[in-house]
Amino acid sequence: MTFRIAVVQPICHRPGTDVANVADAARAIARAADEGAQFVCFPETYPGPWRMPATFDPTAAMVEAAAKHKTHVVFGTIAPIDAAAATAYNLICMAYPDGRAPARYRRTHPNGPWIYTGGPAWEFQWVPGDEFPVFDTAHGKVGLAMCSEVYMPEVARALALRGAELIFMPAGKDKHKLWATWRALIWARAIENLAIVVTTQNLFDHSERGLAMVASPEEILFESTIAGTTVVDVSLERVRYLRATRDEVGSSAVCAAKQGLLGPQWQRPELYDRIYPRPLREAAE
Repeated sequence: MTFRIAVVQPICHRPGTDVANVADAARAIARAADEGAQFVCFPETYPGPWRMPATFDPTAAMVEAAAKHKTHVVFGTIAPIDAAAATAYNLICMAYPDGRAPARYRRTHPNGPWIYTGGPAWEFQWVPGDEFPVFDTAHGKVGLAMCSEVYMPEVARALALRGAELIFMPAGKDKHKLWATWRALIWARAIENLAIVVTTQNLFDHSERGLAMVASPEEILFESTIAGTTVVDVSLERVRYLRATRDEVGSSAVCAAKQGLLGPQWQRPELYDRIYPRPLREAAE
């Protein structure tokens, strides 16, 4: 079964005027739905807000737009914890076509709170989450992650082992010298987890280089560095085949990715506790 994903790489209103992103996002959802999109993927922190104290919450508007246009909407926001301490979770959410409460993923990596303070865009004391939820949809099982978690293969692997076939990993902003490695890792996460991986990012102006991408285990289905919305046709049939079958001596003649990577032919979980000792987590300074 084929379905359509609209990958939105927007020109984003900067912190301070970012509430305007909410109306822009609603219009983008309407346009994507007109093109038959069953999923619309926005970047991390889009529509926003970027900073604490949070001056708006886009969740109700995104849920309403998803229900109105009968599509799933992946979007980014923050969840305030303590206004005085400026603490918040960083969320990737997925609104549903039926208007139910959205799925939520709280960013888990790296250790907080340093990553979202002291820069020109984000400003809040980030509190990491500790769960890797996977969500059922009519099209397949969805996992949510974000941004530089692509550099932590454990995140996407945790989602895949829990059944995620379609992983949305939207990112924040211009990657500068990280661009090439980031691009390589998006595809790597698709290859090693036998999943479809989707990313996009915010652009503050047209001079910035984006990274919007849809990667399958065997090929890159779409990528773009410029602002805009592209609707990509996707099927999970090949993902399911690669997961369900075994790697054989002659498999490379017909498969461009290794089969069965998540199953007992390849996995040796009895070894993995030796790799990762279990110290108590401490926040990074």
